Amino acid sequence: MVESERISRLPPYMFGRISEEKLEARRRGIDVIDLGMGNPDRPPAGHIIEKLCQVAHDPKAHRYSASKGIVHLRKAICEWYERRFGVLLDPEREAVVTIGSKEGISHLALAILNRGDVVVVQDPTYPAYLYAVVIAGGNLVSLPLTEERNFIPDLSKIVSESYPKPRVIILSYPHNPTTQVVDLPFFQELVRFAKKEKIIVIHDLAYSEICFDGYKAPSFLQAKGAKQVGIEFYTMSKSYNMAGWRVGFALGNRKILEALVKIKGYYDYGIFTPIQVASIVALRGSQDCVEDVAETYRKRRDILVSGLNRIGWSVPTPKATMYLWAPIPDRFRKMGSMKFSSLLLKKAEVAVAPGIGFGSYGEGYVRFALVENEHRLRQAVRGIKRSL
Repeated sequence: MVESERISRLPPYMFGRISEEKLEARRRGIDVIDLGMGNPDRPPAGHIIEKLCQVAHDPKAHRYSASKGIVHLRKAICEWYERRFGVLLDPEREAVVTIGSKEGISHLALAILNRGDVVVVQDPTYPAYLYAVVIAGGNLVSLPLTEERNFIPDLSKIVSESYPKPRVIILSYPHNPTTQVVDLPFFQELVRFAKKEKIIVIHDLAYSEICFDGYKAPSFLQAKGAKQVGIEFYTMSKSYNMAGWRVGFALGNRKILEALVKIKGYYDYGIFTPIQVASIVALRGSQDCVEDVAETYRKRRDILVSGLNRIGWSVPTPKATMYLWAPIPDRFRKMGSMKFSSLLLKKAEVAVAPGIGFGSYGEGYVRFALVENEHRLRQAVRGIKRSL
């Protein structure tokens, strides 16, 4: 065998078949409207790009950077957390810059998990959490999210239904893919639970600024005692349209972050310095660009939700994220999400993500990413109407 044991343990990549069908359709000249991947279609604000270009002209900016992030960027994210959430963080010991939260979570799993450690992960969930745990040698336990419970987990089942006792729990709210949101009391209860059961909490706050209709997402770190039990990841990918820049942060518990810093020191030299300096400008400057991003997704949400409901596909209106989590129409549910996604691609020329790709409890749903302009979304609705 060429593959290592840890790679062979990985679950199948459920989005692969849809990706192949999408590529084949494009080879045949079909104009696929791709709503499958949460990949922002707009650039960052002009002043952020300008700063990147300016610093890139400095010859010294092309040397190796700092693995844990340059100090002024760590200070900038701590200042941002204080302004946004009222959370005080020490930039030296409670903030680490990561190469996007995906890298941070993956390296953290390697840094804190021993072979066989039990990790609780929401189901459905962002698949990168699953892969990070498996590659690190951990054992996964699913925490079901169901529509009957409004996609909020029953924390009491974590301990009662798993053996050995879980060591880590990974969550994300606003949630990808279900778009469910929570309020601060949920995190307060989570902290109490984690203290009682001695479980490490890892929370991913990727969509905190993409909220609608007056809702404002809380931070896990706002809950009293949160820094004693866990950390939170924050990323600039979605809120600032900086997905390809790969800038994220790990914040909170000092001992957990020490482990992350240690392993990152072996693996990377940090993010390109001009990107880090431009990120400082993004965090400290006007946040109008972030509000514009949220407003863009709100408009797209409204167009797609109203369009799908108008043609008879009942879809709820999310309060946050850049997605719709859509239950498959009744007469197509027996097909399953993979075949239904293939149907939409072939008949409507619209690509969506099958729910099963996010976990077994994602079956019966598909996820739309709001990454096309309003005209294309209306075109997508017309195509879906024909196919259904």
